Amino acid sequence: MIHIPDLKQLAALVKELEDQTIVCMRCGLCQSVCPVFAETGRESDVARGKLALLDGLAREMLRQPAQAGQRLNKCLLCGSCAANCPSGVNVLEIFMKARAILAAYQGLPAAKRLILEKMLAHPRAFDRILEWGARFQNLVSRPVSKTLGTSCARVASPLIGNRHFVPLAPQPFHKQLASLDTEKGASGLKAAFFPGCLLDKFFPHVARDVVDVLTHHGVGIWMPPGQGCCGIPAVSAGDMATFEKLAMHNIDLLEEKETDYLVTACATCTATLKEVWPAMLGNLPADYQDRARALAAKTIDIHQLLVDHVGVAPPPEEGEPTVTVSYHDPCHLKKSLGVHQQPRELIAASPGYRLVEMTGADKCCGMGGSFNLQYYEISCSIGALKKRASRPPGPLW
Repeated sequence: MIHIPDLKQLAALVKELEDQTIVCMRCGLCQSVCPVFAETGRESDVARGKLALLDGLAREMLRQPAQAGQRLNKCLLCGSCAANCPSGVNVLEIFMKARAILAAYQGLPAAKRLILEKMLAHPRAFDRILEWGARFQNLVSRPVSKTLGTSCARVASPLIGNRHFVPLAPQPFHKQLASLDTEKGASGLKAAFFPGCLLDKFFPHVARDVVDVLTHHGVGIWMPPGQGCCGIPAVSAGDMATFEKLAMHNIDLLEEKETDYLVTACATCTATLKEVWPAMLGNLPADYQDRARALAAKTIDIHQLLVDHVGVAPPPEEGEPTVTVSYHDPCHLKKSLGVHQQPRELIAASPGYRLVEMTGADKCCGMGGSFNLQYYEISCSIGALKKRASRPPGPLW
């Protein structure tokens, strides 16, 4: 955790951060790829403007910390700027460190502190709270779209407003399958499986599909019980204590069995374990840092595992495809991890499916985790662009 007992140490931490921003040439290329800037047109909303803010972060924190925090938080952390930066500025790492410094200096808002420190940091309690939430959510929400599976509030709510949201699954994945330990099959591989929060609590059918697919292709699975969040909501908010606690919790669990890979089906979880853990756990004991790097080295996305290491390939031609699909490149999968072709190869390996590329397949969808909650209108506007782009001719499922 970052501790700031006095202004002298604060200045040293800020100086360390500012040294990382020196590489930025202020060329403005980030403007052309930033989804938030495309909506607002404000220089303060693009990476270049935020990096300029960091040049005077110490002064801004002392003068107007709330405004500095607001400017830094108005970012999807999609990685578009970093992926297209000609100078190679590690924008995401810089922004996360800056948020951590601000949070340590001024503290977290009460609501975030409650959710992160009192709920998310305690995996078993967090599971129980959301299990109860799933049981009673119909009292305050109602389904509005069978196609999207979304709900909205039953009555006017200052918290939910008129938003559409995906409800909690009736039964989370950890209740359907608490743990798993199967032997290597025909593939000769064994993978630890990290479902993550979204698959566990909102999309358990996707987690179930991962288990079925790995089993079908002869991949042994180690899935320890009691896994927690990967920590990205905490580190994105600047809560390093919760982030570090969750990382150590998961490291201890995932290391219990020797595996060839650590596989996830959530691009953000993959990027967090593979890139954010090694970059942001520098205050942990040395042995935990080494173990985090070792797990990061074998963390892999499910598409990449199946195509590059299991060898899933298209079958012989079996007639004309009957279903047309399109594909959205998750930001953290393509821009952070460089995984682009493998999902398309898996679609090609599925008889009956024809892929039609949408315009701007790698454009951000606008979700951005808690960004969607804080800046809902901007998020919806960005999402609407993706929705329009994802409609190729013909039936789409």
